Amino acid sequence: MSSDKPLVEQDGSAPLARPAGRRDRHLLDLSAPRPPRDHSAEARSLGRVQRWVLSTLAVTTILHLSLGLVVAAAYVPETSGKVVLCVIAGAFGVIAVIAGLVIHGRRPLTPWLLLGLLPTLVGLLVVL
Repeated sequence: MSSDKPLVEQDGSAPLARPAGRRDRHLLDLSAPRPPRDHSAEARSLGRVQRWVLSTLAVTTILHLSLGLVVAAAYVPETSGKVVLCVIAGAFGVIAVIAGLVIHGRRPLTPWLLLGLLPTLVGLLVVL
């Protein structure tokens, strides 16, 4: 191909010229290397995600146990057995809240512990 012939587009117009200092993004530019990776920041980010996944799994697993105790209380014929199972469900609810707080490195004695008593209240309202 000779270099004295200009390239022509399909529609007959002249091709658009690219600005002189610009490169396509996918091409390597040796005059501007990529910034070095910050491995410590990546590790901190990964650790944060792992904490959230672990706390979510722990809390939901313990709350499922608590819910199972409330469902079991619905099938117990004695009223005292229903109350005891709902109180145990509340204790596991408190344990679930404590587990979530401890995994995130927060102090376990907070007003959020009252949220753990919710299975007891809901259970007593449902089974009694």
